[in-house]
Amino acid sequence: MNIKAITEKFNSLFGNELCVYTSPGRVNLIGEHTDYNGGFVFPGAIDKGIYAAINPNGSNKIRVYSIDYQSLSEFGMNEEDAPKEAWARYIFGVVREMRKRGFDPRGFDAVFAGDVPLGAGMSSSAALESTFAFALNDIYNLGIDKFELARIGQSTEHNYCGVKCGIMDQFASLFGKKGHLMRLNCATMEFEYFPFDPKGYKVVLLDTVVKHELASSAYNKRRESCENACSHIKAKHQEINYLSDASSKMLEEIKNEISEEDYMRAKYVIGEKQRVLDVCDALEKGDYATVGDRMYGTHYGMSKEYEVSCNELDFLNDIAKECGVTGSRVMGGGFGGCTINLVKEELYDNFIATAKEKFNKRFGHEPKVYDVVISDGARRLAISH
Repeated sequence: MNIKAITEKFNSLFGNELCVYTSPGRVNLIGEHTDYNGGFVFPGAIDKGIYAAINPNGSNKIRVYSIDYQSLSEFGMNEEDAPKEAWARYIFGVVREMRKRGFDPRGFDAVFAGDVPLGAGMSSSAALESTFAFALNDIYNLGIDKFELARIGQSTEHNYCGVKCGIMDQFASLFGKKGHLMRLNCATMEFEYFPFDPKGYKVVLLDTVVKHELASSAYNKRRESCENACSHIKAKHQEINYLSDASSKMLEEIKNEISEEDYMRAKYVIGEKQRVLDVCDALEKGDYATVGDRMYGTHYGMSKEYEVSCNELDFLNDIAKECGVTGSRVMGGGFGGCTINLVKEELYDNFIATAKEKFNKRFGHEPKVYDVVISDGARRLAISH
């Protein structure tokens, strides 16, 4: 990211006093559709993010320029001041959610830009929220802890952007640590870092550049299936609060009480919890073969049990297998977006070339390729005037 372009634009619009902040996008190695089932997710922050130059302006007005949209938005801090630009609502929402919690950020000027690919499932919106939440907390010494900053970002999505997301994206953006993934228990919010520096391997995303319309309605249906299976299990096992708490044995007990569809959805979720735990154990031993095996297991489960894959994603997963890729799976909600791949360096060039050629022949366009490095979370950069 060209920080110089951001600071120069800020200087031309607002003056020379500024600080620069950044928050990253994220990948999730394993643990998909588990967050709303009280299970584990296993994300890491990446080396692509949102960057913002920012400075208090001594008023109750907010003036923000987006380099990517080449657009200036100016708005106040009260509910009726909501900006009309969709991108600005993320920043407005962060300010509103802070004020609802009794904190008092004041007016500021900012210029921002990002290099998180949009629509690729790397959470550019969470990176934007986290950048401004972290910056305002720092500039105004508000004393908000990172967990609450993550909840502020999540509430912004819920209340100002119309997305009922879980907490993972904002959490990963704020808590990211270079060379580490984070295992987060979505029921308790407990987490721990796991070293992830796979020598001799690359992590690469292949973006199908498609998004099938099914996504939101299908997502809601799958939540209902999981909640139904969980309620049947809870009737027999009162200690179970989330589907991820249940065992395969408990699911088998109620198999005849629920639909085949609900059974398959629940089977995936319970299996995915174990796959995350297996990956954690394998990483501690440097056993990347097991990590990769569980990634393929997740893809199979998302494709055949949870049924949130699509032809393009399954095709890329098959190519990964053919090319000897250690691990590959759909990343994110499904119905399009990316596969995440753990590839031995000596196989990388052939894998990318083969995937591009075969995918283009089948679907009429090449997948986009994003190499990712696991990096630090939200922070202030040592660039100020």
